[in-house]
Amino acid sequence: MKRELIRFAVAGAVGFAVDAGILYVALAVGAGYFYGRCASFISAVWVTWHINRRFTFTPSAHRSRWKEWWQYLFAMLGGGLVNYATYSAAILTLPKTAMLPIYAVAIGSLAGMTVNFLSAKLWIFKQSR
Repeated sequence: MKRELIRFAVAGAVGFAVDAGILYVALAVGAGYFYGRCASFISAVWVTWHINRRFTFTPSAHRSRWKEWWQYLFAMLGGGLVNYATYSAAILTLPKTAMLPIYAVAIGSLAGMTVNFLSAKLWIFKQSR
């Protein structure tokens, strides 16, 4: 489990980079803090799913990739709600600076990580014994 948690954290770090990068692009084209974050979150989930299914967990041989993706996305929404609520609180309360989006994404990501790890480990990539 320790190895999985470390790999999950590495995938999360890559997801964080994608999340923040897409958010800044979305902000540059006028999407705003909240709509931009929805697009960046989905992008980050897509990337972390690929990393986690390949390097962190063992995917089920009895489930299609398409079904696994939708289940993963659904599972990540639990942590995503924690993540987004924390992100939103940071956006609304912290001083408005150029670094605010990345700080808010980081705070939200840390808040949602535990929920997401447990969802992935105990549901999406659960190994039958």
